[in-house]
Amino acid sequence: MRNVYGNAPQARSRILLVDDEPEILVALTDLLEDEFDILSSTDPLDALNILRDSPDVAVIVSDQRMPNLNGDAFLAQAREISDARGILLTGYADLAAVVAALNQGRIQFYAHKPWESDALRAMVREVAEHYRLERALLTERVLLHGLMETLPLGLVFSDAQGRVIRHNLTPDRQVSEEEGVLETSLYPETERAAIEAMRARTQELGQDEHLVETVDDDVTHWHEFIRAALPWPRRPGGELEPINKRWQVGIERDVTERLAMELRLRQDDKMRALGTLSGGIAHDFNNLLTAILGSLELLSDLSPPSDPMATKLLENAAESARRGTVLTRRLLEFGRPKPTTLQPVSVIALINGMRDLLAQSLNRRTDTEGETGRCTLDLAGVSSDLKLPPVMSDPGQLEMALLNLCINARDAMPQGGSIAIAAHYAEATQGGSGHVVVTVADHGCGMPPEVVARIFEPFFTTKGIGSGTGLGLSTIYGFLRRCNGDIQVQSMPGEGTRMALWLPVCQEAECEQAESEADSAETLSPQRILVADDEDGVRLVTEQFLRQDKHEVVGVSDGTDVIALIEAGEKFDLVALDLLMPGMSGRECGEILGKIAPDLPILYISGYADPDNLPEGAFVLGKPFTPQMLRRAVANALRRKS
Repeated sequence: MRNVYGNAPQARSRILLVDDEPEILVALTDLLEDEFDILSSTDPLDALNILRDSPDVAVIVSDQRMPNLNGDAFLAQAREISDARGILLTGYADLAAVVAALNQGRIQFYAHKPWESDALRAMVREVAEHYRLERALLTERVLLHGLMETLPLGLVFSDAQGRVIRHNLTPDRQVSEEEGVLETSLYPETERAAIEAMRARTQELGQDEHLVETVDDDVTHWHEFIRAALPWPRRPGGELEPINKRWQVGIERDVTERLAMELRLRQDDKMRALGTLSGGIAHDFNNLLTAILGSLELLSDLSPPSDPMATKLLENAAESARRGTVLTRRLLEFGRPKPTTLQPVSVIALINGMRDLLAQSLNRRTDTEGETGRCTLDLAGVSSDLKLPPVMSDPGQLEMALLNLCINARDAMPQGGSIAIAAHYAEATQGGSGHVVVTVADHGCGMPPEVVARIFEPFFTTKGIGSGTGLGLSTIYGFLRRCNGDIQVQSMPGEGTRMALWLPVCQEAECEQAESEADSAETLSPQRILVADDEDGVRLVTEQFLRQDKHEVVGVSDGTDVIALIEAGEKFDLVALDLLMPGMSGRECGEILGKIAPDLPILYISGYADPDNLPEGAFVLGKPFTPQMLRRAVANALRRKS
C-alpha cells in the first residue's frame, strides 16, 4: 500500500518509509510525522515508483528483509534515481549486509529492531539535515557553473593572493580550476598591468571598474572590466575580514558594439538637434529667398531691361538665389525629411540639372592629413539625347538620394577616381510596369557580402564613429519603397560598388492627370484670395504673383486678422496661410477656419513644413516658389476642396 500524509511546508523534509509489515510503518509514522512529511510503502518495487514521482525525498528508512527485494539492494537501486540518503533497519543477523551497504556508500546509518525512539529520531534528523546541506551545495554549484558557462561574460574568481579559484575564460566558456595559477597569467600580456592595478584598487576600495582598448588585426575592441571583493559569510559574533584579505571576482565583457551604438545614438541626437536648428535657419532663408526670387521675377516682368548687362545681372542674381534654394532644400532634408510627393519626373533632366552640385560635392573632400584625391563625374550615360519615359517620384528626395550615393562613392575612393551615373529603361515583366534604372558606380574599396546584406539597416555604417550616422542608405531605401521603387547593390572587395535605383515609369493615366492639373492651373478663372504672411516681402511677392493671374487679393499679416475678416462676413474663394506666424500660427488659424468656415479651401505655405505640425490632409506649398508652382498649388487646393 501507499500512504501520502498531506502537503509538506517548504521547511519540512520528506521521508520515505519502506517495510513489508504495515504495523512497523504505523509505528515509524507515529514517531516521525511531527517533524517530517511521510511517504510510505510495503513494497520496495512500489517504493521505487514513489521516488520517481517525488524527487524531493530527503531520507529513506528501509527494512532489510523484505520480499521481492532486500533493503540493501533496494537502496542501491534507489541511489540511481534519487539523491535521498538511506537508513537501514536490521536484525543482528543482517550485519554483513549492513557493513557491505555502508562500505559501498548506499546508506549513512543503520538501526536495530526494535529501535530506540530518540536515537532513531535523531538519526533521521541528522541525515535529513545532511541531505539539505548537500542539496544546497549542489544548487549553488549548478547555479555558479550554469552562469559561468552561459553568460557572455568572462568570470574569474581568485583568492587574496591573486591565485585562480575558478574561471571561464576558455573559448567554449567551460569552467576551469587551475590551482596555484596567477590570475594575470590568464590575460594577454598587454592587459596584465591593468588587471594587477585593478586588483590593488579593489583591495583598497572593495570594487573597481576599468575600460580597456585592444587592437586585433587593425580592429579596435573595447573590454569592460569590473571587480569586487567577496567577503566570507559573517559568523555569529564574528567580524568580516579586511578587504585586502578577501577573495575577488573579475568580470570581463566585450562592449565594442554597445559603445558604438551609444556613440551613434549620441551622434544621432546631435544630428536631430542640428536638424531642428537647420530647420529654423532654412525657414528664415526660404522667406528671404522667396522675396528675392519673386521680386527679381516680377521686376523682370514689369520692366525688361534694355541693357544686356542689366539682363545678365538680373539673371545672375536669380541664378544665385536659385542655388540658394537648392542648398536650403538640402538643409531642410537634413533637418527632417518631408513627406513623399509623387509626380512625373524626367530623370535625365533632373540629373543634368544637378551637374554643378554633384561636381562641387565630389571635389570637397579632406581628411586629417589634408586634401585627398579628387573624384570626377562621368555623366555620359545620362546624355540629354537619351530618351526615357518620365518616372513617378519625388524630385527633391530623388535628388537627395543621388547626392548621397555619389558622396558614398566618393568616400569609397580616398585616392580619387571616377563616379559614373547612367540610366536605361527596363522592360516590364509578367504584366508589371516598366522601370527607369539609374546606376551610380565607383571603383572604390567595395564591400563583402555580409556588409552588403546590412547596409540598409538603420544605424549600420562602415564609416568610423563621427563620419557617418548609418541613416543615409536606410533613408534612401525608405524613400524608394514609398514611391514603389527598389534599390539593388553589386559590390565586391577591391572591385568597387554599383548602386541601381529602380524607379517606376509614370503610367499614362498619371501623366495625363498631371497634365490636366497643369492645364487647369493655366485656365483657372479669377478668384478672391486671402493671403496671410507675417513677412512683408513674402506677402508682397505672393500677392503680385496672384494678381498677375487676375485674382483679387487681400493681404494680412496674422492669423487673427484672417479670423476677424471671415467673422465680419468677408467672402473668399481661398485662404493662403503661412504656417509659422507669431501670435496665431497658420495651423491654429486653419483649425478655427475648419469650424467657422468648413467649406473654405486652405493652402498652407511654409519654408519649413514639419510633417508633425501639419493638419490632416493639408495641402502645402513650400517656399521659395515660382509663379507656376503657386498657380498649380492654388488650382489643386481649390480642386481638392471641391
